[in-house]
Amino acid sequence: MIESYFHLKGHGTTVRNEIIAGITTFLTMAYIIFVNPLILADAGMDKGAVFVATCLAAAIGTLIMGLYANYPVALAPGMGLNAFFTYGVVKGMNHSWETALGAVFLSGIIFLILSILPIREWIVNAIPRSLKMAVSAGIGFFLAIIALKNAGIVVDHPATLITLGDLTQPAAILACAGFIVMAALDRLRVPGAIIIAVLGTTALGIALGVSAFNGIVSAPPSLAPTFLKMDIAGAFEVGLISVVFAFLFVDLFDTAGTLVGVAHRAGLLDSEGKLPRLRNALMADSVATVAGAALGTSTTTSYIESAAGIKAGGRTGLTAVVVAVLFLCALFLAPLATTVPAYATAPALLFVACLMARGLAELDWEDVTEYAPRSRNRHCHAADIFGGDRHRVRLHNLCRNQNP
Repeated sequence: MIESYFHLKGHGTTVRNEIIAGITTFLTMAYIIFVNPLILADAGMDKGAVFVATCLAAAIGTLIMGLYANYPVALAPGMGLNAFFTYGVVKGMNHSWETALGAVFLSGIIFLILSILPIREWIVNAIPRSLKMAVSAGIGFFLAIIALKNAGIVVDHPATLITLGDLTQPAAILACAGFIVMAALDRLRVPGAIIIAVLGTTALGIALGVSAFNGIVSAPPSLAPTFLKMDIAGAFEVGLISVVFAFLFVDLFDTAGTLVGVAHRAGLLDSEGKLPRLRNALMADSVATVAGAALGTSTTTSYIESAAGIKAGGRTGLTAVVVAVLFLCALFLAPLATTVPAYATAPALLFVACLMARGLAELDWEDVTEYAPRSRNRHCHAADIFGGDRHRVRLHNLCRNQNP
């Protein structure tokens, strides 16, 4: 039954490979169950409820991706998007977290409509690869500054905006040590390097008396403080329209870049460099965003860490199903999630920022139109969006001889 549903032989894989790949993917992205509650707690949300919402949203989205799109791609509340939710919308624009959740929910509904229609697929295929990579890198820089701030390595400054913090503080020292260990483990190709370093930094902090230990296993906390608390009416305010579209397009670019990048590593792109069953994958992402907002977390999106599972041999949706099951099992680790302090998750944020920033290496720095894009005439642009390669070749001579 598994073979007939996931087509394992056709993808050159086995059940054993898929299970190992699923475990590998989970270990590389499990840090989100500790990091996301900390970030959203800064917005005033209940940390325990956000922990449960994070696990459930990740499990739901990943399960849909595995069973409906048959891709080895895992989903969870997105890094960068959760930071924008807290520090951009709630703290920066002074909106309530309920209203911000309403904006996420509305963006998810728009996602879903665009995914059902062919419009979103056209948009994804029309976005230049260089732009997809650059947006991912930009989000990475945003994460990096948040990580350094949470660790106390950089602090606010009235003249230069930021300046170096007190590096003699225990939190800053532990964060730096955690990042070094994380990078070393990754260089040694140790599965779960991020989560190992986060837990190791937490344990060292507890041993030194920097933070307290709250336990490891218990029944999941109540979801009531965040469940269906989104303020949809408030999200319809004029000032929130831009926020809804910000969530929409950041997730659109993030998802497009992740799906293309992960599929490329897995050899799943077709001869034209496009992703088969793209609509199914986008539907999974859209439903996950809607479900996540209803549960009480920021935008849920596809994770680039899925590449770790693909490197371990994952090629089908069975890998994603394994990841979803592990996220459900993680629901019982709530005390551990509340034990992990900000200085222990800061290295994970910074490490992910480095991974996202490497998208800049994908740009053709010899071509100015790649790193400093200029709009072309409307005929060429229309051919890129609607015509495909056949019309692009037909209009090649027209485009190349006109001023950009």
